[in-house]
Amino acid sequence: MDFNLTEERGMLRDTLGRFLRDKYDHGLRRRLEASGQAYCPDVFEGLAELGVLGALFSEEHGGFGGSGFDLAVVFEELGRAGTLEPILPAVLAGGLIAEAGRTDLVEEIIAGTTVATLAHGEAGARYDQSHVTTSAKVDGDQIVLSGTKSHVLNGAQARLLVVSARESGAVMDEAGISLFLVPSDAIGVTITDHVNLDSTSAATVVLDSVRLDASVRIGSAGEGFELLEASIARGVTALCVEALGAMEAAKTLTLEYLKERRQFGVPIGSFQALQHRMADVLIEIEQARSAVINLAGNLHRPRLERERHVSAAKNMIGRVATLVVEECIQLHGGIAMTEEYALSHFARRLTMIDHLYGDVDHHLERFITLSAA
Repeated sequence: MDFNLTEERGMLRDTLGRFLRDKYDHGLRRRLEASGQAYCPDVFEGLAELGVLGALFSEEHGGFGGSGFDLAVVFEELGRAGTLEPILPAVLAGGLIAEAGRTDLVEEIIAGTTVATLAHGEAGARYDQSHVTTSAKVDGDQIVLSGTKSHVLNGAQARLLVVSARESGAVMDEAGISLFLVPSDAIGVTITDHVNLDSTSAATVVLDSVRLDASVRIGSAGEGFELLEASIARGVTALCVEALGAMEAAKTLTLEYLKERRQFGVPIGSFQALQHRMADVLIEIEQARSAVINLAGNLHRPRLERERHVSAAKNMIGRVATLVVEECIQLHGGIAMTEEYALSHFARRLTMIDHLYGDVDHHLERFITLSAA
């Protein structure tokens, strides 16, 4: 496995990094939060023009990337900048829309003119991907969807929802789950927006006897779980890489603070005890990077092998992020959690990432189960 970036990925990383350094900072993020905007349309449009969204899709689906390492290049820079833009929903829903053969919609997603997201999680599901109570009933040449989806990322900003619903089987069965492409303005769809801990946007989506043409089904009836699991694996990869970028940003802020903050007439970074703690942070981040690289390089593997890497990386990222957040805050002192200081955002975002699509404990248990299979 070659871990070196290709020339194209290196150029994308450098261009994206420069764009975000010029256009995105903590001040912009705070202004967005104060205004109630979920993200900055100008930045999102700029990201699309740079080809960032196209890098998430394969050439077959109209993009120019799509591999785990393409996700890694994009999301590490997004995590380092602490962006709020709806790029992760494009990963979660875009691949499923591409599988449906809707190249017209994929083109709109890549161009940044359409936001699409995955509506899958439900109250009471914890992190079990096969837990689906939303129902899909066939009525002639129509599908009738009923149920409630929780914590739908950028649900209120999305024009398209990829909804998981059960056509047959028990609540926890993998078989019987289907995926449907649902316009957010369809009759019977109610979307309630809310703001997350880290200032990102999510929503509760209620489907009240939503009638749609049966052609909105993605794939075969009752056989959507495999596609869903593969899409979430890509989403978890993106989250892990984003967390890595956020940890790098928190580390950089802390190193700068240790050099500037003076005590007893000298920078506190000269104190050996603090140097040792910072060295531990650097070592843990590099271990997390190894886990992320390993995951990115194995997304194309068979299902069981791929999912073991997913859970191993998500568990590692969660554990390291907790240590990085705690150490960086303690090395700063009280200033670290003030809204005016950027570290507070990275701390909240890393906490949120741990709870998206499975926390540390869930993925440890899952890794053990998958390893025994």
